[in-house]
Amino acid sequence: MNKTKADATEIMDKEPPAAESMVLEEDQEHYGEGDVTDAKPDRKGRFILFGSKKKDGKLQEKEQSSESHYRIVSPTFQYKMSHQHVGKCIIINNKNFDEKTGMNVRNGTDKDAGELFKCFKSLGFDVSIYNDQTCKNMERLLKKVSEEDHSDSSCFACILLSHGEEGMIYGTDGAIPIKSMTSLFKGDMCKSLVGKPKLFFIQACRGSEFDDGIQTDSGPPSDTIETDANPRHKIPVEADFLFAYSTVPGYYSWRNPGRGSWFVQALCNVLSEFGKQLEIMQILTRVNYKVATSFESWSEDPRFSEKKQIPCVVSMLTKELYFN
Repeated sequence: MNKTKADATEIMDKEPPAAESMVLEEDQEHYGEGDVTDAKPDRKGRFILFGSKKKDGKLQEKEQSSESHYRIVSPTFQYKMSHQHVGKCIIINNKNFDEKTGMNVRNGTDKDAGELFKCFKSLGFDVSIYNDQTCKNMERLLKKVSEEDHSDSSCFACILLSHGEEGMIYGTDGAIPIKSMTSLFKGDMCKSLVGKPKLFFIQACRGSEFDDGIQTDSGPPSDTIETDANPRHKIPVEADFLFAYSTVPGYYSWRNPGRGSWFVQALCNVLSEFGKQLEIMQILTRVNYKVATSFESWSEDPRFSEKKQIPCVVSMLTKELYFN
């Protein structure tokens, strides 16, 4: 197994874990009272879900077939990628930082940005690179994009290359919550991207832990739904997002000053070879494998040597995504 070793000290980018979310689940003990949250009980919001009350107080199930509710038009359950444009891809590439932040120059990030530009361009995206952006400028830029009309686009992609820490990513002048930017594209904020995939690729640290790795004995093995009854059906505002982080929560993310970050190297490699053949989760699973097996840090300082990394994918996608 060939390991990619750095010619110079591998460098880390600092950054976030996914925020906790409340889980909705069916209340099994009170049939007909509706769904509840795993939070402090509030019975004021209960409603009848499966039936309507009769005069004697008993529930009567509504007589309606599933056919009257939904009719499957396409059995493929794939995102429609036949709009006039594939969509915009915004790359924010932060290399130089104000001295007050204490953050070093991110040598190698320009290599990342250039390779990503070529990859996403070849997939059909309209790609734009924005270098060395302050927190305010990053937020202003993405707010402007979220307010544009994406009706003729099939999806949207954003790539953040910077230092980071738990839940945060750095502009040139300090840190900003990642959520403050990604939330601009939620269904209630960006109507023209409702039901369309919104992809975020984040190369940054998510903490200050090292992954020492573990020795192993075995080496690496050589849709659309249409409704007749309710045409105004709702979908969750958080749906159709995908977050591909370079590392798992709490850990450093590695970057080679000459070749670029491990995650971006692997991502571009897999996209170049399989970007128009495989589904997005298959692509990112191969990226995980490549980063996990083909990279290991090297440094004259033993504290930073022989470290490993594994990317992290968080998906709220509701269909399969192919770039073909």
